[in-house]
Amino acid sequence: MVLLRHIPFLRAVFLHSISAFGGPQGHFGMVMKTFVHQRHDVTEKEVLDYNSFCQLLPGASSTQVLTLIGYKRGGIPLAILTLLIWIFPACFLMGAFSFVLQYFDNRSQNMGIFKFIQPMAVGFLAFAAAKSFRLAIHNTITTVILVISAIVTFFLFKSPWVFPILIVAGGFVTNLSDKRIPQKGIPPKKIKWGNIWLFAILFIAAGLVSELARTHDWPNRRPLNLFENTYRFGSLVFGGGQVLIPMMYEQYVERPKSEQVIRKNLYKKENVISIERDDFYTGAGIVRAIPGPVFSISSFMGGMAMNDKGPAWQVLGCIIASIAIFLPSALLVLFFFPIWHNLQRYAVVFRALEGINAVVVGIMVASTFYMMKDISITEFKTVSLLNIGVIAGTWLLLALTRLPSPVIVLICLLLGWLAGLWV
Repeated sequence: MVLLRHIPFLRAVFLHSISAFGGPQGHFGMVMKTFVHQRHDVTEKEVLDYNSFCQLLPGASSTQVLTLIGYKRGGIPLAILTLLIWIFPACFLMGAFSFVLQYFDNRSQNMGIFKFIQPMAVGFLAFAAAKSFRLAIHNTITTVILVISAIVTFFLFKSPWVFPILIVAGGFVTNLSDKRIPQKGIPPKKIKWGNIWLFAILFIAAGLVSELARTHDWPNRRPLNLFENTYRFGSLVFGGGQVLIPMMYEQYVERPKSEQVIRKNLYKKENVISIERDDFYTGAGIVRAIPGPVFSISSFMGGMAMNDKGPAWQVLGCIIASIAIFLPSALLVLFFFPIWHNLQRYAVVFRALEGINAVVVGIMVASTFYMMKDISITEFKTVSLLNIGVIAGTWLLLALTRLPSPVIVLICLLLGWLAGLWV
């Protein structure tokens, strides 16, 4: 009976989930409109406070903000329901797309409808990097961190540990000085960290079980590997979907081709998770055309990672990836929020975030150039000029117009279709 009084709120969450385009920035504006100005579920100050808090955590920030609104209204049960309703439409659509892609590809291959999805995805990433640069890089140390992170990421892109190591190093370096962000007041002596045990245990256990499964070549170990990969992404991604996509690109497209991975899995019965580059780019482009969190791309990747095992396994892959990518966000936000006001007194937290944000921009810059090398842009051919035009055009449309992301995706699909007819 208690849940019944929250049905209007949950209905508003569902309507938000099928109409929220534009990534975290667009989602935040719609949250303000729907849940602050129209429904008065929270105040504007509370939403701004939630958003500031979520920027300190890895994971999907827009998802975390909405989860906190549910938490404020009805505690953990309503927060979980809010999360599930918010992510379901996008995850369902992206998971379903992993099924229809192969059939759609066969029909559209000759038409070339996806011809410009790759350069469009790079254009989105380049725009996000430029926008983040203006927000995160504002002094010498952050500039140095950006340059070093970009160089290291570009040359060590196939190493899965380059991202977490750089993030930790960035947070450490900006804490070497307390002049920019001094400690104000006396922080509390003790913070109860016990609530974070579930997040940490899952992170460690997933890594250990996944490695044991790989080392001992367990039959049908791929779901375990998929959960570990995706849970790790959700635990380490600062900067939202714009950083998640390069991490997935490294894990599922580039890393399986490295000599080290091939050698380790040479005599294994179960193949390492691998996704074709064209399929990856198509998913990265299509996720811009649907409402909801960009993290829902994980549902597509989970389906593609298991599509060679049959429909039942593919559905399992979609479900595992959907749960694993959002689970860290939920655990972190619900466990840390009760101690948020204590954390606000620690300058070390904000100094670390300064360095982490600089690393994130460096990763995005390096990923943009790394992913561009897979696209024909340097050859003296018409297709190279068109690819350059699509990258630049995507950037300009995002920077100079208010065109929604789905419209830009449709324009690029139309260009691909017209180019296919012309050829």
